[in-house]
Amino acid sequence: MDRKVKTTIVVDKDLWNKFKSRLLEEGIDEVSGIIEEMIREELVVEKVVEGLSELVNDELIQNVEPVKPLVETAAEKIVKELREPRY
Repeated sequence: MDRKVKTTIVVDKDLWNKFKSRLLEEGIDEVSGIIEEMIREELVVEKVVEGLSELVNDELIQNVEPVKPLVETAAEKIVKELREPRY
């Protein structure tokens, strides 16, 4: 049997009404199940971030510096060539 806890939250009235309206539009009438799912998703995201941090030893790249190409490039020329066969 699932263990459940009854709780109270305080949410902006307009936000709550929009949320419930969207659920009803989608044919969902059980708000509790949706909120449980949202909480689970949030916890999963947290675990994924923790796992990725461990994989890179907390050395996440903070700044990406642009690099100059080793050879001259002309992206506009290449794009034009790719588009020509379509016309």
